[in-house]
Amino acid sequence: MFTKILIANRGEIACRVIKTARRMGIATVAVYSDADRDALHVEMADEAVHIGPAAAAEGYLVAEKIIDACKKTGAQAVHPGYGFLSERASFCEALEKEGIVFIGPKPKAINAMGDKIESKKFASAANVSTVPGYLGVIENAEHAEKIAAEIGYPVMIKASAGGGGKGMRIAWNQAEVRDGFDRARSEAKSSFGDDRVFVEKYVVDPRHIEIQVLADAHGNVVYLGERECSIQRRNQKVAEEAPSPFLDEATRAAMGEQSVALARAVDYQSAGTVEFIVDRDRNFYFLEMNTRLQVEHPVTELITGIDLVEQMIRVAAGEKLPFAQKDIKLNGWAVESRIYAEDPYRNFLPSIGRLTRYRPPQEGKAGNAIVRNDTGVFEGAEISMYYDPMIAKLCTWAPARAEAVEAMGEALDGFVVDGIEHNVPFLSALMKHPRWREGRLSTGFIAEEYPDGFAPVMPDESQRATLAAIALSASLIEANRRETFADRLRSATDPLRDHWCVRLGDDYIDVRLLDGLVTVPFEMEMDIAGETLNVVTDWRPGEPVWRGKVGKQPVTAQLRPILNGVRLDWQGLSVKSKVLTPRHAELDRLMPVKLPPDTSKLLLCPMPGLVVSIAVTVGQEVKAGETLAIVEAMKMENVLRAERDLVVGVINAKPGESLAVDAVIMEFA
Repeated sequence: MFTKILIANRGEIACRVIKTARRMGIATVAVYSDADRDALHVEMADEAVHIGPAAAAEGYLVAEKIIDACKKTGAQAVHPGYGFLSERASFCEALEKEGIVFIGPKPKAINAMGDKIESKKFASAANVSTVPGYLGVIENAEHAEKIAAEIGYPVMIKASAGGGGKGMRIAWNQAEVRDGFDRARSEAKSSFGDDRVFVEKYVVDPRHIEIQVLADAHGNVVYLGERECSIQRRNQKVAEEAPSPFLDEATRAAMGEQSVALARAVDYQSAGTVEFIVDRDRNFYFLEMNTRLQVEHPVTELITGIDLVEQMIRVAAGEKLPFAQKDIKLNGWAVESRIYAEDPYRNFLPSIGRLTRYRPPQEGKAGNAIVRNDTGVFEGAEISMYYDPMIAKLCTWAPARAEAVEAMGEALDGFVVDGIEHNVPFLSALMKHPRWREGRLSTGFIAEEYPDGFAPVMPDESQRATLAAIALSASLIEANRRETFADRLRSATDPLRDHWCVRLGDDYIDVRLLDGLVTVPFEMEMDIAGETLNVVTDWRPGEPVWRGKVGKQPVTAQLRPILNGVRLDWQGLSVKSKVLTPRHAELDRLMPVKLPPDTSKLLLCPMPGLVVSIAVTVGQEVKAGETLAIVEAMKMENVLRAERDLVVGVINAKPGESLAVDAVIMEFA
């Protein structure tokens, strides 16, 4: 077994590998760029080596710098994580030449399966069912248009060396093929250093289901069940689960056996994932094989009890797998939510900045469930524009799917992240979505259920009562605390007011206190809109999470102070609240509403990013839908289009310039 390994990655996956290596008694070496000097993975590792500037192409993607770090520290092996150099055969070969072990498959398998074009050719030759498409390299946009017309729309344009949704576009017509081809090539070049793309038929209403395989150097190969990864946005996974609520035993076995056969055909060694598109009739088509550890591997670990990182390390050290296929049992259900630094209320645009507060839910047992949080950040850390926007991967396990989903909802409600925008509200709403809870999924789920983007969820009548109870209990506890201050000019002498009005957004809710005292723990009966509810909590002023019961319902919600009130976040809801006396509520209703400024004649930068190109000139007439500018953030290019016909008046930005959110890119006449 190795005594020291280097992790050629960053963020949560680097931390994840370090945890297993530490448990195995193996010393670890981290590498870091200028932007990651104070990152968590650097602090966790036994040693750390600086490898260059913030841009990935100048550090994490430079094989020579990784090898040099191995030589400096005496690392015997390299775990690549995912992304960066994890699927680059040349990196694996370069390590082998230096006598350093690559913790992953051999170059033969990476070459055969790591390249999407070659893997499809290989799968076709092995009689594996594949999606119709053109597997050759496409030279230009005209060639792409011709192929797309022959295959039939819609088509998927994909980077050959792609992954994580990068370099991928769906085209529904000829015009979108040309634009998609250019964008896919550009993203592929910047993310992977390889601009080759191919085109295949896009299967409408598909599910994305993948099989985890594990193989050693002694010919032993097993599959560890499947993962359902159909909840995607812009072809990037958002929530995953294992097993799939859609597969039956026969389909699972067929997909697993086919995956094992494919792994054997390329002499696969290590952990790998065979991805399939599954249609509504459970027909499955080989999509690609990822010759690395997947982001969503924790859900498989939770239902099998197998540490995939440990097995990768043991296989790389020459050990045999300690189990056979008959030993693999799927136990319970696991769900994963990817916590991203992105604004769900602004079409999930990236958000960067400092984490002024980061309080994930406590890991471990939670009733019948288990909570796990894989993360690479800490309170005070900075989310950089240079890398992937993932903050954490929150996972829950329970004996049944409904329990795992319920546990995930509660864990998300208690996941406190401040300082940046994040997608926790969306994920919380997803856990309550009827279609998700029923397991009726497809890769088009988000586009179909949120066609106009994700908007703040409006509370129904029962939710309004719960929110009013939380707001009033917090206000009473806070006021009671103030009464104990020794230096107050005077203390309250009047009895506790029994009639209150809670404003939630634009709603005013009457609340009457029926029985109980203001204490901590707090317990009081309230009449809210004609319903009697017993409210219990041990919340204390200053705590960001309110936990307790409203009626018989356990509630976990977040409280954030605002002017004269608190903002309540719960189950995807985000509501501003004020606790008022009836007279104050009467006057509050008369207050004028401040209207937002008119920005219809401005193109604002929707997120912090780098201007890739400006597609118009001053005085140019532009039609609705035409491209105005392209801004890159967190390895994704975002095309900004005209929302209506207009004339360009002033251009304030130029290519290569870094812009803050809401910076004015151009003004219209």
